[in-house]
Amino acid sequence: MPAGLRISEDDVNKELKRRQAGFGRGKRMKLEKDKADILCGLKSGVTLASPIALLIKNADSGIEKLHKVVAPRPGHADLAGFLKYGMGDIRDVLERASARSTAATVGIGALCKVLLRQFRIQIFSSVLSIAGASSVSLMKLRIKEAIKNKDTVGGIFEVVAKGVPQD
Repeated sequence: MPAGLRISEDDVNKELKRRQAGFGRGKRMKLEKDKADILCGLKSGVTLASPIALLIKNADSGIEKLHKVVAPRPGHADLAGFLKYGMGDIRDVLERASARSTAATVGIGALCKVLLRQFRIQIFSSVLSIAGASSVSLMKLRIKEAIKNKDTVGGIFEVVAKGVPQD
């Protein structure tokens, strides 16, 4: 990250909170209250051109107390990780590719958004459809049905970058 950018923990925490919002979130998502602490890379809220370290604590790190998982979940990294690492409990892979990993990605993305703002570039995203439904009420219905059936649904989302230089 270049020197001289003003960054606050609020920049990161706003994005982390946004990640946890939305209809149909699971129990685990409600358990964690993601909050990032910036450990280094800033002085008085301004970047120093040195690495920035974020700490996002895991409130539920006691996986050894949880039941063994023997069937991979659809739409997750469970099967690929299980086959790659050959672990006997899919939970070991499930935790490696869990919301903890996406929290870190979102935190870093928030820092990147601060950098892009310096160039007047804005990033937006929205959900276009879920399970083929494009109205909010139908998308919610499809999610409720999937939860009831212990299933998952796919969807389409859009990411737009505005202000990107053309040449």
